Amino acid sequence: MEKNFFKNLNLRISLQEKIIFAKHLAIMIKAGMPLLDSINMLRKQAKGALAKILEDVAKDVSNGQFLSKSLEKYESVFGNLFVQLIKVGETGGILSENLIYLAEELKKKAELKRKVIGALVYPAIILLATLGVSGFLTIYIFPKIIPIFSSLKTTLPATTKILIAVSNLLTQHGLAIFLVFVGLVIALWLVLKVRQVKFYYHRFLLVLPIVGKIVRDINMANFARTLGLLLKSGVQIVEAINITSETLSNLVYQKELATASSSIQKGEQVSKYLMTKTNLFPLMFSNMMAVGETTGNLSETLLYLSEFYESEVDELTKNLSNVLEPLLMVTMGIVVGFVAISIITPIYGVTQTLGR
Repeated sequence: MEKNFFKNLNLRISLQEKIIFAKHLAIMIKAGMPLLDSINMLRKQAKGALAKILEDVAKDVSNGQFLSKSLEKYESVFGNLFVQLIKVGETGGILSENLIYLAEELKKKAELKRKVIGALVYPAIILLATLGVSGFLTIYIFPKIIPIFSSLKTTLPATTKILIAVSNLLTQHGLAIFLVFVGLVIALWLVLKVRQVKFYYHRFLLVLPIVGKIVRDINMANFARTLGLLLKSGVQIVEAINITSETLSNLVYQKELATASSSIQKGEQVSKYLMTKTNLFPLMFSNMMAVGETTGNLSETLLYLSEFYESEVDELTKNLSNVLEPLLMVTMGIVVGFVAISIITPIYGVTQTLGR
């Protein structure tokens, strides 16, 4: 397993490729095409890493190996959920159905991620534009005006003095400041790779206003949809909880679900454990799960909950964008206005003096 992990480090498959692979394979199998022929056909259409993987998978399947067993070697590429759903599908004779479920699951995760990123794109553009305009005025335009200010026998306003100091700092030490900034970003990125640090970072995100609510609802949506799909596919509850835990991006939720799995093994209901963690799992979520467990319809209840929380995320991201946009526009106006006033004020003062 360790050998396969290092072998697959350079293999990367996009989420879209996984969706297409699962969907097309499901269609071919449902149409009655033999599994090996289906894989070979997909291999001819695939490119890059996926083509290499399918070539290896085709050899294994031709030697009588299960598809899921062959894909286990590439679990670091596809993920545990992908492999386990195929395994359950092969065992229960519902491979095509599980592949369709899998494609839909991956598609919804991609859509959820796209909504969150989309809500942050416009504010990010405004922020970059603000920094770009301010930097251009401070580094390239203002230094050409400084000699004029120096020759003026007048007291410069505080804003102009501040801008001169900032301009001198950036023009004289701009490269050093940029390198330090890049170094700090890289250092932060490396530190966040440490699992313990990342855990506390994820916990910090959950207590932030607005952001914490979005993170919580994203994890609720992914948790409910993945667990519901696994249970619907016939995976046992303990195994389903463990697989779901691995698919969540937030380490705080991963830890709680691992603890929940231990409680379930002792005979406790999932909902009962979640009710003790209302800061992570809303009470409505736990109560709905309890109803699903009581009626024996937990998978359908979870899929309903996933749709509910997806709509919540959609609404929250829209609100976040609506809140951030005017704030950033005001910030941009203040920054650019500060630079403009710092340049215009002393010039206006001199013209007023000359006019007397």
